[in-house]
Amino acid sequence: METAPVFTLICLVVLVFSHLELSEEADVLGVEGSISDGETLISSLETFELGFFSPGKSRNRYLGIWYKNSPGAVVWVANRNNPIAERKGVLTLSDTGNLVLFNQTNSVIWSSNVSGTVQDPVARLLDTGNLVLKDNKSMPESYLWQSFDHPSDTLLAGMKIGWNLKTGEERYLTSWKSADDPSPGNFTYRLDKNGLPQLFIDRGSVKIYRTGPWNGIGFGAVPAVQNLVFKPIVISNENEVYHTYEAASEAITMRLWLNQSGYVQRLILNQRSSWDVLYSAPFDKCGSYGSCGVNSICSSRRADACECIKGFISKSQESKNCVRESSLDCQKGEGFTRLVGVKVPDLLKFQLNESLNPTRCEAECLKDCSCTAYANMNVSEGRTGCLMWFGDLFDITEVADMYRGEDVFVRLSASGL
Repeated sequence: METAPVFTLICLVVLVFSHLELSEEADVLGVEGSISDGETLISSLETFELGFFSPGKSRNRYLGIWYKNSPGAVVWVANRNNPIAERKGVLTLSDTGNLVLFNQTNSVIWSSNVSGTVQDPVARLLDTGNLVLKDNKSMPESYLWQSFDHPSDTLLAGMKIGWNLKTGEERYLTSWKSADDPSPGNFTYRLDKNGLPQLFIDRGSVKIYRTGPWNGIGFGAVPAVQNLVFKPIVISNENEVYHTYEAASEAITMRLWLNQSGYVQRLILNQRSSWDVLYSAPFDKCGSYGSCGVNSICSSRRADACECIKGFISKSQESKNCVRESSLDCQKGEGFTRLVGVKVPDLLKFQLNESLNPTRCEAECLKDCSCTAYANMNVSEGRTGCLMWFGDLFDITEVADMYRGEDVFVRLSASGL
């Protein structure tokens, strides 16, 4: 008579342990394992989820990663250019160590494309939002492939945008075509590696927005409040140049999103599981790249936003470009007018000397007859450098107090001072 309760107890124990095993492995896809449409991987702390979804009003299916408590916030898409027509997609981990996505006709439409054969492959969805593929016998962070190396329209903490200087590979964000179509849209968000790093939004080959250069603690003309909630980082060495960021606290959930309209937004998840906009760029009429012509300053506080720099006059009524009232002749008496708290001119023709202090920077500019302006820039924490411009000055913006601006010294003739 006691056999039945004992048997029932054993069954319950087996069931509980089976459930625990499934829960513990909910973030892992093992060799020859698969995920069908309707099934998901969930990161260990249930922050992110990987599975199939349909964006907006579309019926097409895509493999993506999203926040588990905010499913509409998709942060990565595998098959952006190759949607699945029906709910019959399958993601598998092959015995050679590749993630492979099949559509309804069992055709391969996406693959991690790792070369060679992996002895004990495993795929895991991390709580950072990174889908990683590794050899289970290798070091914990030795990845064969990771989704962070293939950004979509979202930059998460720990992701990089920038350049591998050895291979020439560039990582950057690309907007969705529309809310219903995650295929690559019109806009990209990328890091310019020439000189001091700057961030740009491009529409094709046309720049539409620019931050100021990296100054050691942040990018110019970006809200200084950023350091309260996240820490921007730029790494520059002989192997790579890239930008990433860290959240100021594990309690903060944030993302940087390049939307379909060409705006980059810093978003923070609130307690209602909706997203608050910390800032958006371009942020006003002066945020657009080159909103005023050369040798002028844009100020959103003026009705007529564009104004020539002191010592310059408008070239014509129809043009926003400004020209010097009196030409530079490289004679004694030339000096500088100071532009306070501005986004510095774009680095079109420039020279950066990290060994010159402020006094020597001014003297060096005066000594070179083609130098038209200079600024003393922080190039890293505790270190300054001399940045000099040559030729016309372009895309100067007066920035509000909450934004990080620099002082720029524009060269004038003796009569223009």
